[in-house]
Amino acid sequence: MVSRYTDRDFGVGKFATPLTRGVNCPYLATSVDWHFLLESQAPRTLHDALCMFEQNKGLPLRSPSDQPWTHPDQSQLFADLSREELTTVMSFLTQQLGPDLVDAAQARPSDNCVFSVELQLPPKAAALAHLDRGSPPPAREALAIVFFGGQPQPNVTELVVGPLPQPSYMRDVTVERHGGPLPYYRRPVLLREYLDIDQMIFDRELPQAAGVLHHCCSYKQGGQKLLTMNSAPRGVQSGDRSTWFGIYYNITKGGPYLHPVGLELLVDHKALDPADWTVQKVFFQGRYYESLAQLEEQFEAGRVNVVVIPDDGTGGFWSLKSQVPPGPTPPLQFHPQGPRFSVQGSRVASSLWTFSFGLGAFSGPRVFDIRFQGERLAYEISLQEAGAVYGGNTPAAMLTRYMDSGFGMGYFATPLIRGVDCPYLATYMDWHFVVESQTPKTLHDAFCVFEQNKGLPLRRHHSDFLSHYFGGVAQTVLVFRSVSTMLNYDYVWDMVFYPNGAIEVKLHATGYISSAFLFGAARRYGNQVGEHTLGPIHTHSAHYKVDLDVGGLENWVWAEDMAFVPTAIPWSPEHQIQRLQVTRKQLETEEQAAFPLGGASPRYLYLASKQSNKWGHPRGYRIQTVSFAGGPMPQNSPMERAFSWGRYQLAITQRKETEPSSSSIFNQNDPWTPTVDFSDFINNETIAGKDLVAWVTAGFLHIPHAEDIPNTVTVGNGVGFFLRPYNFFDQEPSMDSADSIYFREGQDAGSCEINPLACLPQAATCAPDLPVFSHGGYPEY
Repeated sequence: MVSRYTDRDFGVGKFATPLTRGVNCPYLATSVDWHFLLESQAPRTLHDALCMFEQNKGLPLRSPSDQPWTHPDQSQLFADLSREELTTVMSFLTQQLGPDLVDAAQARPSDNCVFSVELQLPPKAAALAHLDRGSPPPAREALAIVFFGGQPQPNVTELVVGPLPQPSYMRDVTVERHGGPLPYYRRPVLLREYLDIDQMIFDRELPQAAGVLHHCCSYKQGGQKLLTMNSAPRGVQSGDRSTWFGIYYNITKGGPYLHPVGLELLVDHKALDPADWTVQKVFFQGRYYESLAQLEEQFEAGRVNVVVIPDDGTGGFWSLKSQVPPGPTPPLQFHPQGPRFSVQGSRVASSLWTFSFGLGAFSGPRVFDIRFQGERLAYEISLQEAGAVYGGNTPAAMLTRYMDSGFGMGYFATPLIRGVDCPYLATYMDWHFVVESQTPKTLHDAFCVFEQNKGLPLRRHHSDFLSHYFGGVAQTVLVFRSVSTMLNYDYVWDMVFYPNGAIEVKLHATGYISSAFLFGAARRYGNQVGEHTLGPIHTHSAHYKVDLDVGGLENWVWAEDMAFVPTAIPWSPEHQIQRLQVTRKQLETEEQAAFPLGGASPRYLYLASKQSNKWGHPRGYRIQTVSFAGGPMPQNSPMERAFSWGRYQLAITQRKETEPSSSSIFNQNDPWTPTVDFSDFINNETIAGKDLVAWVTAGFLHIPHAEDIPNTVTVGNGVGFFLRPYNFFDQEPSMDSADSIYFREGQDAGSCEINPLACLPQAATCAPDLPVFSHGGYPEY
């Protein structure tokens, strides 16, 4: 009860133990001995005291298919729509909606078009009835979003189409889901709309300031040296559709994102006819003007102090092309006896884990029916939203609040580059989608799955006392990954499955920063990263839905922590100690289980079953967040309700089919009257013995600095959360792992019969057969 010690009292080095090859360090690591003199007259040697190794973490440091797409029965429920299904749905919609339907790739605001088609997820009750009780599967359906710009009252409509593969009905669910029609100004911006804005800017507007732009930025009418960069939201109140567009140098084969010229234009593009669009305001190198014509007039009168911006078009700090020749081949991971997992359609299976995977066109990666050793732990783990809030002294930077579902975290997924984004020998899968197109497209190598030896023991003990033995198991994980490139930023999305029943969900950020023109008091808002370039302060946050089913659908929420309690020492009552003990509390309501970002939260919070383990504790799964998020948006901000999920580091609510997502693709362009306000989910209902969902926020504050140029690296920019068993098992489940190693003194640790790792020289004598390098191409949007 009174034990207080530090390891320095005993000797951290003195009690170092030999490192076991293949468990404590990779099999081919370099081992180093250590010589010491402690409690002895003669020097002693600890063999293999240290190890050094280079490790490919299976992750890109910065940003830069083998598997056929089929639908076996076990994965049909959650599999994204196939090319054939997408084609069938589009054909059905075309027949039902009539000849006025225009291809979204060519649609103007006054046209009718199908914006997107994707899987309509089945109701949970029907899905579980099929999976667990053998009931017929629920109807397979598609969700289509249609822009009706050609109607007397333009609007956005959501239609459910089914049953697949032969649809016979089309159901308007807009009012059912959103309480009314969706205003047309909330719709995402189509590529055609961006192209029309560019045409307006370059053909009609910039020639009005040709003199000042030629002086500052080498501008020539009809030239290709400049381009526009988007920002959002689009205005300052509901009903607006006015966007600040920054003008940047068009640096080909590199990143234009680092080359602002100091010109930004506020374009009002709400009108259905592009001819009626206007420039409402002009910002140029620190000052505001009513129009480009006024800017030119002021320049001709000598009243504009112009900073000349070189275009750096011949190379430099922006380029990702290495300036050094290739070196020795980096480490590779391979499977000595073939992969230990399989991918069939959208179903992944290993000896320990099974799950189905998918990609929401807007919400991003998701997995369903996650089982460990055959027992379901979670029905759904899915990304919901990714937000970024910027600061600065230019209009675009100070206004920008991105909600990436409004652009499409699936739509902007990118091909995974073999050997950089994922290990070279990972299994890669394609994804089929319809967004802004009448025909399906295929993103090759959209997902990867791989098993990874993390070069770290999952558990180990080397006994030097009383008896001599070693037992341990290498930390080998199964990883599911996709990457979204949201214009400049690249987000690496991971779901990692551990051999002890734990799941890690993680986000890494890389890619180019979004920069701004440097002037005045710019350093209040970031760091200077170029001669005329500011790296603006911003936050990154991701929101996840975690539908845990711990031992069934009925779960309870427990919070545990620590407290020091003054206690008289039993054998010396005249003395007192501060005794450490556990505090436990069952949370009863949604309000009690909603923990504000930056506020206090219990160190142990878990969902528990009514079942108990062998020792009488409720079987539970703990949610452990790893995040250093910036502060939440102030609630007095007029657009905060669209980001209200960011108020909470963790919130637990009753699961409802009417609350499928914490955000909406329509929130981006109308954050002032959000289509989905997550705070409405938390209405103090009971969470005792209910089917529960945990909503988790993970993020970080980013103040860009010189080392973010040209790219932010993933190192230190990874956040997420763990789902960890907490009394769910009777003991540590990896004790049953076939990868476990155990040998004792007197046994030959070099014998295959004693130690499976001793067989590696025979099992892995040759280098693997590497597939030919392939690249998924550059998707068109």
